[in-house]
Amino acid sequence: MKLRSWRTAGIILGVIALVAAEVVLAQLPALAAGGLLHPIRRHAGSQAPDGCEDVSFAGAGVALRGWRCQARQARLGTLVYLHGVADNRGSGVGVVRRFVNRGFDVIAYDSRAHGDSGGDTCTYGYFEKKDLRRVLDTVPSGPIVLLGTSLGAAVALQEAADDPRVSAVVAAETFSDLRTVARERAPFFLTTATIRKAFSLAEARGRFAVAAVSPVEAATRITCPVLLIHGALDSDTPPEHSVRVFGALHGPKRLILVPGARHNESLAGNVWPEIEAWIDRSVTQVP
Repeated sequence: MKLRSWRTAGIILGVIALVAAEVVLAQLPALAAGGLLHPIRRHAGSQAPDGCEDVSFAGAGVALRGWRCQARQARLGTLVYLHGVADNRGSGVGVVRRFVNRGFDVIAYDSRAHGDSGGDTCTYGYFEKKDLRRVLDTVPSGPIVLLGTSLGAAVALQEAADDPRVSAVVAAETFSDLRTVARERAPFFLTTATIRKAFSLAEARGRFAVAAVSPVEAATRITCPVLLIHGALDSDTPPEHSVRVFGALHGPKRLILVPGARHNESLAGNVWPEIEAWIDRSVTQVP
């Protein structure tokens, strides 16, 4: 091929690459919005633990698949386990076994757009707290403890702010507000303008307000006891998120930073006795 032909081919390839890059850049906000709204769905697949039954709860316009488990000794109340993003109720098997043996009925269910539940968009508490409220409508009278991890922790805090039936919250690795954690987790190549556009698209598609998803704001209205737990080495959701929530709480509160723990590692073996003691004290203080 002659030099002129090589140059012509190079120019054409350059133009194609430039156009392709512009197309990709134009699609980045939509891709980022999709990533926010549609976490990976992992179906539960596991059988209900002993003493539990498979149930379906009527959420806020979605069916929620879950387990209802009965206490194995004198009933102290109900504990609701709320899983993290891209997870399902299966991660709560250990929680179920631990607390049914301590006198709690336990409920664990797949959040909307997760596991085997309905819905196709995750709103990080905006609609999830309404789902949780409907689940709590099915719970017998008595103390109610919410135990959530990551996404589930954020949902628990947002519901506790407006539901006086909640007696205590254990929140592991919560984020303080959706806008901050989403910006922190965004890939380096997403510009501020791209992220802003992605939020706008997510709000329109998910029919919710990003600014309204704020456990730290909810914390200012929570009156029940709250135990916050966070891995000191969590780089996905830095512990500063729990620190901010802790500072906003006005009621009984405690923050445990777990040395050496990263994201999804804070509920370690040596922390559970402190969680159990906290729950026991919180439940016995309920009128």
